[in-house]
Amino acid sequence: MSEHDAHYGGRLVDGARMLGLFGDVATELLIRHDGDEGLFVAYDCVEFRAPVYAGDYIEAKGRITKVGRTSRRMEFVAQKVIEANVDLAVPSAADFLDEPVVVTYATGTCVVPEDKQRLRAREKE
Repeated sequence: MSEHDAHYGGRLVDGARMLGLFGDVATELLIRHDGDEGLFVAYDCVEFRAPVYAGDYIEAKGRITKVGRTSRRMEFVAQKVIEANVDLAVPSAADFLDEPVVVTYATGTCVVPEDKQRLRAREKE
């Protein structure tokens, strides 16, 4: 996370930044599955489990858990893999975490209209 991402005192990153990452992950999943970006309809669950600060390194992952005619249910997790600013005397100090820390978990639904499902349409031919 960059200094630009810090939104609150103490260089805390806004939780909405994690949701932005999840949107990017959803886009990739839909393109791989359907050949179209689709539309993010709703989050069913969002849990902010640990703080994220400017300088932290975050990995966001997702998977499609259920496929409907047009809907795609997804699960997302963002993990902190490197924690920055661990030594105030050395601003560039950072630690690689032996165990990633889950900072945000979410589930949501995306939709790809049938006429936009290019990859599935090819399978039917």
